[in-house]
Amino acid sequence: MDGAHQRCSSHLKKRAASGYNQGMETTAPFDWFGWVGLPLLIFAARIVDVSLGTLRIILVARGRRRIAPLLGFLEVLIWITAISQIMRGAQTFTAYLGYAAGFAAGNYVGMALENRLALGRVIVRAILASGGEEMVARLRQAGFGVTCVHGEGAHGPVLLIYTIVERRDLPAVSALMHAVAPKAFITVEDLRSVEAGVFPTAGQHRNVFQRQKSK
Repeated sequence: MDGAHQRCSSHLKKRAASGYNQGMETTAPFDWFGWVGLPLLIFAARIVDVSLGTLRIILVARGRRRIAPLLGFLEVLIWITAISQIMRGAQTFTAYLGYAAGFAAGNYVGMALENRLALGRVIVRAILASGGEEMVARLRQAGFGVTCVHGEGAHGPVLLIYTIVERRDLPAVSALMHAVAPKAFITVEDLRSVEAGVFPTAGQHRNVFQRQKSK
């Protein structure tokens, strides 16, 4: 009986050890690259390609046709790289989440980048009942070309002021207009192209604005 008991006990121990070893063999380590690394790469790639796409669309709308094709090439190349990674084996939930989140973030980054670069020119229109002559004089002193038109508003005579400025100079021009006439009606519109016109030389209007701020 003792021998049979020992054989049975030994057999049970072997089965338990075999089951433990099989469990250890079937438990794979956590796939950090598949669940974390690759989704982050896809997220970054989507931010870059969508940002380029957003910037390309804005440049096309503003007539910048030379650089737009290059941005389109880089955009599609990065997009193909990102989508190929998903189709080839990135079947995790985090990979799809990174793809969608990168697309959303890319739109914001693209608009922020374009706003930061401040490409192109805009036309600024100001309609005011008083202070028009001073505003025109200060804009011309800064080197900007200004066109004035006398008109009739809802409450009497008004002066319409038109000027075309670089987008990077818009905050300074807007501040100047509001300083002269806080209640002026001001509109801003993007331009596709500009021919001829009067524009300030490098540093000319900046020096004028600095002197005005010092006062």
